[in-house]
Amino acid sequence: MIREFSLNDLVFMLEALRWTVGLAIIATIGGGALGIIVAVLRVVAFKPANWLAIGYINLVQGTPLLGQLFVFFFGLPLFGIQVDAWVAASLSLSIYASAFFGEIWRGSLQSVSQRQWEAGAALGLNYWQRLTHVVLPQALRISIAPTVGFLVQLVKNTSLAALIGFIELTRASQIITAATFAPLPVYTTAAALYFIICFSLSQFSQRLERRFHVTR
Repeated sequence: MIREFSLNDLVFMLEALRWTVGLAIIATIGGGALGIIVAVLRVVAFKPANWLAIGYINLVQGTPLLGQLFVFFFGLPLFGIQVDAWVAASLSLSIYASAFFGEIWRGSLQSVSQRQWEAGAALGLNYWQRLTHVVLPQALRISIAPTVGFLVQLVKNTSLAALIGFIELTRASQIITAATFAPLPVYTTAAALYFIICFSLSQFSQRLERRFHVTR
């Protein structure tokens, strides 16, 4: 039975939005933890570690996120590992994010002047001390804008989880559209909710950049 788009539908979309935000947070935490490891492996003075990180980045960035979602959701059960849509989406988005975070942070680390490394060595610091106490604080400031820029993309990419049945904002919009046959107000509302999240992230990034600029 066709019905009108109502307040109850909006509430359902807001409830689904929690899962969009939750999935983005999980992917950020998991991807960030793996991304730090990838970034360090990319810059450490050990060629096999560099090659391992490069291979991982090329593999993840060279395959579509949708394909990775399908591998985890449909592929793992073939090996007797049962996963639900939440786990599959969390794993695939975390791995996807880690490759991009790794490259963003690697670029930030390498953008710090070589003289900073030399200054740390002159103070008697070993490699890891120079990395953690001298280079990383400077690289952190450089990485703010590209990191938040990718987070915005990550929030929007959570919509692909709808294709494996995970009920986040996009999937909720599809369900409501099937019941109301009113795609324009439904998807306009969904787009507005995505915009609010992404715009808030962008504003937060600008505040962080101004704060770090002031403390230089």
